[in-house]
Amino acid sequence: MNEHVLPPLPYADNALEPVITAHTIDFHYRKHHQGYVDNLNKLVAGTDYATLSLEKIIAATSGLVEAAAIFNNAAQIWNHTFYWKSLQTKGGGEPPAALKEKMAAAFGSVDGCKRELASMAVSQFGSGWGWLVLDGDKLKIVKTANAETPLTTNMKPLLTIDVWEHAYYLDYQNRRADYVAAVLDKLINWEFALENFRL
Repeated sequence: MNEHVLPPLPYADNALEPVITAHTIDFHYRKHHQGYVDNLNKLVAGTDYATLSLEKIIAATSGLVEAAAIFNNAAQIWNHTFYWKSLQTKGGGEPPAALKEKMAAAFGSVDGCKRELASMAVSQFGSGWGWLVLDGDKLKIVKTANAETPLTTNMKPLLTIDVWEHAYYLDYQNRRADYVAAVLDKLINWEFALENFRL
């Protein structure tokens, strides 16, 4: 069996303060993210999925009602790992020139891109994700519900914002828009988005 493990956080628990507190990171990473890892390992034990990578499990179970629990846990592990990398200490600010040019072409400006990403993330009804993706050769903003991920729609994720309540409720309560705005202004990792763009 290919035992899935919780990937290390790319920074210390308190590195994203004051936007996201160490208290939130502790619950989000060590309880929620770890929970998906533990659940997936139990669910795939003794099945044909036991030796597959996360990406292959996600592709193989997407849309299968009988494998919904496996998909949900695998996709949530992947989405969360990607989310942690989408954030950085002293993030936000100006994107690298190559990404800025693409953002301007797709959204009119960097601010236009940020506005659309914020709007998409805040308007996701219930739990889910806001994504900056590459669709063919064009940047787009999409949102997905629950554990859904752009990986299943032939779009390449560049970065994401988690809008499940556990991502922000301890710090922001019901103020999702404030959380999203703070992430975009102070934590978003544009360099990570550019790396993904070039892959």
